[in-house]
Amino acid sequence: MSQLLLLGLVGLGVLMLLGAGIALLSGGNRQVEQRMEQFVGSSTVLTPEDVTTASRNDVADRLDEALADRGLFSGIKARIAMADVRLRVSEYVALQVGFAVVGVVVAAILFGPGLVMLLIGAIVGLFVPRIYVSTMATRRLHTFEGQLSDTLNLWVNALRSGYSVLQGMEAIATELPPPVSKEFERVVQEVRLGLSLNQALGNMLRRVPSEDLDLVVTAVNIQREVGGNLTEILDTISYTIRERVRIKGEIRTLTSQGRLTGIIISLLPIGLGLVLYLINRDYVGQLIVREDPFLFGVPCGWIVIGFGLLLMFFGVLAIRKIVDIEV
Repeated sequence: MSQLLLLGLVGLGVLMLLGAGIALLSGGNRQVEQRMEQFVGSSTVLTPEDVTTASRNDVADRLDEALADRGLFSGIKARIAMADVRLRVSEYVALQVGFAVVGVVVAAILFGPGLVMLLIGAIVGLFVPRIYVSTMATRRLHTFEGQLSDTLNLWVNALRSGYSVLQGMEAIATELPPPVSKEFERVVQEVRLGLSLNQALGNMLRRVPSEDLDLVVTAVNIQREVGGNLTEILDTISYTIRERVRIKGEIRTLTSQGRLTGIIISLLPIGLGLVLYLINRDYVGQLIVREDPFLFGVPCGWIVIGFGLLLMFFGVLAIRKIVDIEV
C-alpha cells in the first residue's frame, strides 16, 4: 500500500472523527433549544444565517429519520437513547466509517498490505462505536438499577407526605443524582408537554429496559386504572428490588472467577497469535497464504483458523451460560 493512499485514509478517518466529536460536544444543547422553541415560541428575529442553520438541521433530522427507518439502522437510535449519548444516527454511522478507516490504516502499518488483516482491521474499527455505546448503555442501566431502591423510598415518602404521583417524580428529579433524576425529569417534562403519564413512563422504560423499572411502571399504570394504595405497592416493590440487588451481588461475586476465565480463554489465543505474527511473520503467515494444500477450494490454514475461532466462540458461550444465573 502506497504512502499516499495511507496518508489519504488517515486524513479521512481523522476528519470524520473530529467532525463527529465536535457534533457530540456541541450539537446536543442546540438541538434541545430548537425543539423547545417549537413549544414555547420565540420573539427573536431570525437572520439569514439562522435560517441557513435551521435548514441544515432540518436536513440532518430528515437524514436521521431516513436512516433510522431502514432495517440495518433501526436499532441504532434505540441504543443511542439507552446510552444517553449525544449522537445522531448519521453521526454514529460516520464514526463507524471513520474508525473502520483508522483500523485499516493501523492494520496496514502493523501487518502490511495483506487483504485478510486489512479486513480484520476494518471490522474491528466498525465495532468500536458499537462497543462504546453498548458499554455506556450497560453501565447506565446498572447505575439506574442501583439507584431505583432509593428512588422508590423517596417516592413513597413523598406520597405519604401528601404529594401527587407527578410531584413525587419532581422531587426525585430534584433530589437524586443522574441517571435516575434525568429520566424522571424527562417524564415530568413529557407530561407537561401533553403526553399521558402512561406514555411518558413507557418512553422511559424503552430508554431504560430494566425488569425492576418494568415492575414500577406496571404498578403505577394499574393503580391509575383500577385504584389502590400506591404507597404500599411501591414499598413492597422497593423491598423486592433491594433483595434482588443483594442476591445479584452475591452471585456476581461467586461467579467472578468463571467470567474471568471466559475472558482469558477468548483473548489469549488471539493475542498470542498476533504476538507470534509480529515476531515471525513468515512462520505464522503460512496459515493465511493461498497455497497448497486446499480443501474444498479453501486453504487449509484458513480452515484451521476458522475452526479454532468457532470452537472459541462456543466455549465462551458455554461459560457465559454457566455463570449467567437468573434471579
